[in-house]
Amino acid sequence: MSIISWIILGLLAGAIAKFLLPGRDPGGIIGTTLIGIVGAFLGGWLSSRFLDRPISTDFYDTATWLAAIGGSLVLLIAYRLLFGNSRDRR
Repeated sequence: MSIISWIILGLLAGAIAKFLLPGRDPGGIIGTTLIGIVGAFLGGWLSSRFLDRPISTDFYDTATWLAAIGGSLVLLIAYRLLFGNSRDRR
């Protein structure tokens, strides 16, 4: 897959992660979108590095999608834990 495909996959993975984990995010839609893109890259890298799963060149590979969504969920949870209460302090 090209870098554009990974960005599109990240956008979609971020939207799916947001759907699976609803609630208010400190960064809004832009922050969630960036988390989705970074999560897709992180999930793909972790999957290929530690699970010995090669990154597929096919856009519709189930394992690639699950890794991207999983990476997005992990980053979204971490982001909420680190910055979730920043609006309450103001």
